[in-house]
Amino acid sequence: MIVYEPAVELKLPRAARPRRRELARFLRQAIEATGLAGDVSVLLTGDEAIRTLNRNFRRKDKATDVLSFPAVEGTEGVAGDLAISLETAFRQAREHQHTLEMETKILLLHGLLHLAGYDHETDNGTMHRKEVRLRRELGLTAALIERALRDRAKRGRAQGRASREAVRA
Repeated sequence: MIVYEPAVELKLPRAARPRRRELARFLRQAIEATGLAGDVSVLLTGDEAIRTLNRNFRRKDKATDVLSFPAVEGTEGVAGDLAISLETAFRQAREHQHTLEMETKILLLHGLLHLAGYDHETDNGTMHRKEVRLRRELGLTAALIERALRDRAKRGRAQGRASREAVRA
């Protein structure tokens, strides 16, 4: 089930808003592809609400793009919940030159993999490899982890150039 926070949706340009039916179809397809057993609820919200969730549950006082909340062990028929900031997703979509709908799908897949037990911060690339494979199967552009690694490498190269230029000066 996907729930839109109406006030956030209204902040977005009408042409940019993700199609509800398409996201619901993709969610079903991605749940099956990730092998999750159980229902997933998705909240499409804004930066303010996701910042509050991030602060309350992860002790990080900042907005983020997607949060995953696995179901409590022993809960039958429920895999967990996801929260996605459409405001952050909109900025990321523009940055990566694709639609908000595509960005939302990328975030859905990433969040579902977390619900399936993957953790890119501790699994030595297992989640990354799975995300890349599923991204291709599901017809998505660059995966979230893939983009983060590429962006980190770009920043490192830029910092290296700046250091070399400072030494020359």
